[in-house]
Amino acid sequence: MNKYVSKIVENKWSQELFILLISFVLFTLNDWILIHNWRSLLTGFCYFLLLYIHAQINRAFLLPILLKKQQPLLYILASIGLLGVFTIITYHSVTLWIYKNCFLYKSIAQKSYTYQAGTLMVSLICIVSISLIFKFYRNSKREDNKKLLSKNAQLSSLKEQLNPHFLFNTFNTLYGISLKYPERVPDLIMHTSQLMRYQLECSDTSTVVLEQEIEFLKSYVELEKERVGYRCDISFTSSIDHPNAYKIAPMMLIVFVENAFKHGTASAEKCFVNITIDVKEGQLSFVVKNSIPKKKRKIDSTKIGLKNTLKRLSLIYHNHHTIKITEEDEFLVNLHINLTTKQNDN
Repeated sequence: MNKYVSKIVENKWSQELFILLISFVLFTLNDWILIHNWRSLLTGFCYFLLLYIHAQINRAFLLPILLKKQQPLLYILASIGLLGVFTIITYHSVTLWIYKNCFLYKSIAQKSYTYQAGTLMVSLICIVSISLIFKFYRNSKREDNKKLLSKNAQLSSLKEQLNPHFLFNTFNTLYGISLKYPERVPDLIMHTSQLMRYQLECSDTSTVVLEQEIEFLKSYVELEKERVGYRCDISFTSSIDHPNAYKIAPMMLIVFVENAFKHGTASAEKCFVNITIDVKEGQLSFVVKNSIPKKKRKIDSTKIGLKNTLKRLSLIYHNHHTIKITEEDEFLVNLHINLTTKQNDN
């Protein structure tokens, strides 16, 4: 919906004007053919205003007794009293003035207190029902906005924690390389700066093209190959059925790759890290496998990165993703995301 139109629809006073107009049209729908001049239209509208004022007084002053104070008996008694007062006012108004100057008068039955009370009751139900629907709509939108703001705040917090986490792991990798191959460090620092640039550029965006995220992962894997490639079997494969057709929340997959290298290469023995990305018809399959060292050395880990990533998955993709993490002969992460769903990251 157009933002301007949506703003009008959600505005309280626009809704009130709509209630006034639509209820007037409904109550005079069968009588428009009888309107002969502006005077009869104005008189008919005055009659309707009596009905409308009665309904609005009930809605503004009596209905809260039922909804907020939860006193149904008091509300019923007060509504009956208000109905009685307006029945008398309306009866005398129509008999002394309105029916003489308006198209509404059709039969003698209309000149009775019962008829006017019934008309007031029907108009009350109609107007209050429409107003309650709009109120429910406004409250729902307000709650949705609160949830969205809360969600965005959580995501921003998670991103702020994830960025230094990635930076910390990257510098650890550079440190490991510098100990054995110091001559490679200048080129690797330049390579690392490219990773940092991507991280900086995507920090304020809700989604990135999937190929960009994959290239980011490839660059990180290449960096790790420099560190442990001589003793570790590393593979990275990706396949996308429709290039540049999909988007993903940035930095969503990197933690699983980081953890695979951090834990899967934690010993000097032969190890492996296998990463596979496959996208078909909008369904992303992301599989990361890494070896489990027979002799594990203690690794300091807060698991902040993994916890934050799982929270981001839940917030952004909610019911549109599944993840299974198992540890048997190998450590396996199996993540599926429906990329055709709309994300509301920011």
